[in-house]
Amino acid sequence: MAQKAAKQQAARNTAILKRIHLLSLAFNGLFLLLRFLIFRSSGTPATFIRWILFSVPAFGTEFWFERIGRPTSGTNGEVKNSGQDLEAKGLTEYMFDVLYWSWGTMFLASIFGDKAWWMWAAIPLYSVWLAYSTFGSVRQGMAGLSGPGAEGETPSSAASNRQRKLEKRGGHKVQYR
Repeated sequence: MAQKAAKQQAARNTAILKRIHLLSLAFNGLFLLLRFLIFRSSGTPATFIRWILFSVPAFGTEFWFERIGRPTSGTNGEVKNSGQDLEAKGLTEYMFDVLYWSWGTMFLASIFGDKAWWMWAAIPLYSVWLAYSTFGSVRQGMAGLSGPGAEGETPSSAASNRQRKLEKRGGHKVQYR
């Protein structure tokens, strides 16, 4: 019962890794099949150089997922290490985006030709947008921690209702240090 969560994590990671490997085999096999058999005239050496060049990030990501996510078992079948969660948010999620976009670009390049490889340029643009939106939201969240004067707020606007009523009646003005 103590290792129920580890066993569930190991089963999920194994299923995800199996899916990744099968999809990678399917997309790479489809590309090679279409370029060697159906679209032979467009299967130039430059096409295969591009395929290798643009497949390296997908293969690297797949290898990285295999390294961090593959569960290990002991000799008696108990789970030693369930691997890191491959459904985690953050970097893992971004790496899945890169993997899926690489496969989509490969699929389009296998059907439409070498000009479809230009769609791969969206990955660095997506990285820049993701970094900007992440750091922008962090900066916005940290703005409230710097105090009331940071956002153009005057001390009187930060005063309590009692202090404002006293000032309105003409009582003494509360001084802030």
